[in-house]
Amino acid sequence: MTRKILVVDDDQKTRTLLKAYLEKNQYEVKLAHNGESFLTEFQRYADELSLVILDVMLPDTDGFALCKVVRNRSNVPIIMLTASSDETDRIVGLELGADDYIAKPYSPRELLARIKAILRRTRNENATAPRYYRFVGFTLDTVERTVSDSHGEVIALTGLDFQLLKYFVEHPGDILDRNVLCEETRGRDAGPLDRSLDVQISRLRLRLHDDGKQPALIKTVRGAGYVFSADVVSTHA
Repeated sequence: MTRKILVVDDDQKTRTLLKAYLEKNQYEVKLAHNGESFLTEFQRYADELSLVILDVMLPDTDGFALCKVVRNRSNVPIIMLTASSDETDRIVGLELGADDYIAKPYSPRELLARIKAILRRTRNENATAPRYYRFVGFTLDTVERTVSDSHGEVIALTGLDFQLLKYFVEHPGDILDRNVLCEETRGRDAGPLDRSLDVQISRLRLRLHDDGKQPALIKTVRGAGYVFSADVVSTHA
């Protein structure tokens, strides 16, 4: 089945080249040139989309506002296209629920690699792997890709947050360094000034009601990384 991607970018040449390149690599691409046209296309194809690509700078709105709209409607993976020198764009995008970012200017090959990495991470898990991971009242479902609390209420997580939590519950008690976590969730190492993982950890703690000052679930090991300290039980049903 061809995967459908919705791209919004106000530069016509960029849109045309990107569409041709992705379609050559077996993706179906829908295009939008501003926020209004993006919302029209998103409403039309929301349930069919495999991924969304949002340019931060648009003539009638910005990618952050569109990211919020998408996240209120769908858990579809989001890649943000951001200014190369502005770390703030990347942090804000991740806080709003984006799954990854790529700095302009970028090569189509790099963007394609990011797309493939995200879609690979969001595929259904192998049937032989546990479906459920349970810890301190929470249940992570690898098939539905949801996390629910002790009352059965689903916790709102982005795709990137879910992947990070899934990796934690698969390795309880292990000290996981920043590069490992970034590689598993974003497909690349953490740069020396990259704060995006810290933002993501803080957001995940908040969603799990884990005290940021004295966390009990996701603990910081100074100079080493992070450790998921809860007892985890995995089952197939």
